[in-house]
Amino acid sequence: MARPTIADIASRAGVSKGAVSFALNGRPGVSAATRERILRVAEEMNWRPHSAARALGGARAGTVGLVLARPARTIGLEPFFGQLLSGLQAALSTRGTALQLLVVEDTAAEIEVYRRWASEHRVDGFVLVDLQVRDPRVPVLEELGVPAMVIGGPGRHGRLPSVWADDREAMLSLVEYLAALGHRRIAHLAGLPAFQHTRRRIRAVRDGARRLGLEAVSLPTDFSDAEGAAATRTLLARPRRPTALIYDSDVMAVAGLGVAAEMGVAVPGELSVVSFEDSALARIVHPALTALTRDTFALGEQVARALLALLDDPEEARDIKNPTPRLTVRESTAPPGGRTA
Repeated sequence: MARPTIADIASRAGVSKGAVSFALNGRPGVSAATRERILRVAEEMNWRPHSAARALGGARAGTVGLVLARPARTIGLEPFFGQLLSGLQAALSTRGTALQLLVVEDTAAEIEVYRRWASEHRVDGFVLVDLQVRDPRVPVLEELGVPAMVIGGPGRHGRLPSVWADDREAMLSLVEYLAALGHRRIAHLAGLPAFQHTRRRIRAVRDGARRLGLEAVSLPTDFSDAEGAAATRTLLARPRRPTALIYDSDVMAVAGLGVAAEMGVAVPGELSVVSFEDSALARIVHPALTALTRDTFALGEQVARALLALLDDPEEARDIKNPTPRLTVRESTAPPGGRTA
């Protein structure tokens, strides 16, 4: 059934389109009885205001957009995104604002969605995640002029404001902790190499290992449990296998625990396992995972509040640095070979 228009309402109510416009927008110019009749007809016809028309009239869409160019199956497995989305919507709901989420196949499709939603006045602003190296999305969002808040940094996101934490400092804390336990061969199972945060973490592992005299290697993955398991199996099959593994996500770390058990490699007796992300998943497995802890729900709330402030006042645009994720030591790490720490 076609979307009912003001003309349809006017025809059924027996009034002019101008009278319908006055009644629906709460403006004077019609009697109380006529207004009541028009509103009743609009309700019967299930009429709703067109978002583009509302935007052209100066009204907000009441929606914030988030477009993710990742495999949908992978996103569904990651506790990080579940907590982030929950935090975003919790803070947006306090202002009656919805979160519109769309998962697409690649960056080109993501950019096309930005252009379409902006032209249709579908959203009031965007949340941008997974900053890329030489990110093509940043100049597009700047060109569109729609307010946007970036999760990630520091820098390399043009004039767009951001909320970020220091990935490099966090990763160095993991490398230094493992070195202090006595580990000398470390492997890092990283995320997608196109992401800026992946590059920063890889460089941190390399620089920390060089400074501390460690052997270290980083292997890129797509963050999935399947690739995490495959990379773990490859590493543990080496003649000189690493004695400690750092995973960029807790999903991959849990998959790595399963591979170690399958291959008869004891954790933490023969292998220490660390996750860059922490969630309930990291706490309920056995052994529980040593991880970098941060409140991802609170991060989502903070990003949403910052974007709402930006919508109210464009002068509010600023970068916000979050505390560095802190190391939480659990049962998955120990000195190599069962030595005393």
